[in-house]
Amino acid sequence: MPVSENACMKNTKTLSPAQVASEWREFKHNPQDVLSADSNRLAFADPEFLLRRETRGIRFELEMLKPELELSRQGIERTVVVFGSARFVSPEMAAQRLAQAQKGADPRDLERAQRDVRNAAWYEQSRQFARLVAGYSLQHPQRDQMYICTGGGPGIMEAANRGAFEMGAANLGLNITLPHEQRVNPYVTPALHFQFHYFAARKMHFMMRAKALVAFPGGYGTLDELFEIITLVQTRKEKPVPIILYGSSYWKRLINFEFMIEEGTIERKDLDLLHYCDTPQAAWDVITDFYQLGSRAAAPPVA
Repeated sequence: MPVSENACMKNTKTLSPAQVASEWREFKHNPQDVLSADSNRLAFADPEFLLRRETRGIRFELEMLKPELELSRQGIERTVVVFGSARFVSPEMAAQRLAQAQKGADPRDLERAQRDVRNAAWYEQSRQFARLVAGYSLQHPQRDQMYICTGGGPGIMEAANRGAFEMGAANLGLNITLPHEQRVNPYVTPALHFQFHYFAARKMHFMMRAKALVAFPGGYGTLDELFEIITLVQTRKEKPVPIILYGSSYWKRLINFEFMIEEGTIERKDLDLLHYCDTPQAAWDVITDFYQLGSRAAAPPVA
């Protein structure tokens, strides 16, 4: 969702002279320039200019650069990315919805609430998986740690961030602005919450530091991210990493990879890119086996 000019001006921060170039110092001494429509505004202090269609490439570059510089500064080089439905709720919330539905008379509400209870198991398993990753990382120096990284939203993303948070581990949220507001969940480490406008930039950041990707049951967004990653690894645009399909009953019912092999659209070896798992420990074991991680083993190398 495009940011308005007013929003841009409200979000403009005054930086100290030590942090900025002489051009910015000049702007700081003449803030009224930003309120005029004249062509003498400094380009980077001109919201109308920066939001033009022609400057889209500049905005995209900035979305790539800002998280990259900050994550490098904080020494974060390895992540485990967790995808999945934003619609699944915690067991606690599911139980509340079921109790409320049982008091009502609408069978559709009861059916939805029962489905929420069933799908809350995925939420809890995402949370437990993240606790395993965080527990390993907290026993190692920062250079060997792997950080949970999600889209920063609700559902499976919230569960993974929550699991890491509960262990006292820093974790990432790469949020996206959408027509329907997507809030960042409260478990993302504030200094590691980044907001994106462009899906492409966001997906690139998911992959840039990913040492494993875990896809829980989800919808269009999960499928989009999953198949982009599979394609990048299959075409060797990215180095091989464990790609875990969590919940074999869901994934095998949803996608018939065997049919694709029969029709010749993929090869049998392409399935070697994927790992089906049904428990948090099994998913973590895939990662530790792939990188041969022991109690003090080296973490995945930085690409």
